[in-house]
Amino acid sequence: MTTAYPGARAYQTQSILTASPGQLVLLMYDGALRFMAQGRAAFALPEDAPRRIETINTALLRAQAVISELRANLNLDAGGEVAANLDRLYDYHLRRLFEANLRKDEAPLIEVERLVRTLRDSWAEMLRSNEPRVA
Repeated sequence: MTTAYPGARAYQTQSILTASPGQLVLLMYDGALRFMAQGRAAFALPEDAPRRIETINTALLRAQAVISELRANLNLDAGGEVAANLDRLYDYHLRRLFEANLRKDEAPLIEVERLVRTLRDSWAEMLRSNEPRVA
């Protein structure tokens, strides 16, 4: 993939390489939300628009891949009840995105997008509250 701003790609790569584990989770949530927004934009296209179905499919598969990665990296032993709840929630997200893609129905996508945004915002707040304070 080429970009009009080659420095932007290098900056993005560097920010990922230097991110803390908590920041990486935030980046993953942002990526899932970005792919879901692409899917919703494709749903808004006219039914007969070329590549509409393909665009929806690709966006939702990418969102599912991100959520699958978040789920795969849960430490169920160390995370206890929180990790178990996230595992069930991610499973629900995946099933609803699959349903949205299979039926080409936007409603499950909107639901998952809302749920993931809530998780993302909560995660970002947790990261902010744990930042060291400079006097």
